[in-house]
Amino acid sequence: MQNQGQQLKAWWAGFRWTRLTRAAQLEIGFWTVVVAGLFFLFHLHGNSQEVATCRRSLFLWLNSRWVGDYAYCMVLPLASLLALWIRRREIAAAPRRANWWGALLIVGALAIHWVGVLAQQPRLSAGGLIILLWSLPFLIYGWELARWLLFPCAYLFLAIPLNFIDSMTAPLRLFATMVAGGILNGFGLEVQRVGAGLFSGAGNSFAFNVAPECSGLRSLLAMTALMGFYAWYSQKTLAKKWLLFFLSIPVAIVANICRVILVVVVAAFWGQETAMGLWHDYSGYPIFIISIILMLTLDRLLNMDYRRAWTICKNRFLDRASS
Repeated sequence: MQNQGQQLKAWWAGFRWTRLTRAAQLEIGFWTVVVAGLFFLFHLHGNSQEVATCRRSLFLWLNSRWVGDYAYCMVLPLASLLALWIRRREIAAAPRRANWWGALLIVGALAIHWVGVLAQQPRLSAGGLIILLWSLPFLIYGWELARWLLFPCAYLFLAIPLNFIDSMTAPLRLFATMVAGGILNGFGLEVQRVGAGLFSGAGNSFAFNVAPECSGLRSLLAMTALMGFYAWYSQKTLAKKWLLFFLSIPVAIVANICRVILVVVVAAFWGQETAMGLWHDYSGYPIFIISIILMLTLDRLLNMDYRRAWTICKNRFLDRASS
């Protein structure tokens, strides 16, 4: 990493616009015009839903939505740029050959954006923008280069806030409360569940209600984004990438159940005020560590050579049996 940083500094120190070939200058100028055109198009005609607060800018609309449960979305464009940097050598070495199928995708993306503006659905316009970001290089440079851009562009779809996801709050609350109550009773800490609330069933009085903010939706969305990027980076096959990505759902749910259990345990032994005060406010950090451990464990299990592991275990068992 340090050598790469030194190489980047050396390249930047030696960079001169006049040293570039005429073709390189024209290419940089072309893409500068394209990026500027996309910015002004979606900044001036990307939002027709909340013109009073966000004007007609899709980017201002997204910024107004990237709060609360969707605050993690602000990091996703940076993660997408990081993915481009990781694959920079493959992108630079890819052969370039125009592919006119990209023109059809560009027309389709612009049509999606147009429908989004007419229907007052900025989410459609955001999807059209992401498709354009991939279709333009596909048209100019072809599939061999565009395939390396597929994940960085597709990853941006996770940054589009979707309304229907908010309806998962109530089921997640009830499920987390039900499972946590069953586990606590199974370990001898008597609790009673009423809806999304857990109440003391013994002498140590406490009452804990799983609020909508504690449903686990935020951690579910954040873990989906995190494990999506990690799956792309760590797994070699497409099937394993998708499998690890979808495993982010149970990982986030399990982590939130652990948080509910720990809050109730602290309330039972150290009192309601302690549990709902400092511990409740900062318990997200150790739970996030648990999520990371689960993610790395699943990654290790998916990458494990089970045939080799079985052979080693069998040989060790036979050696102990013979001795």
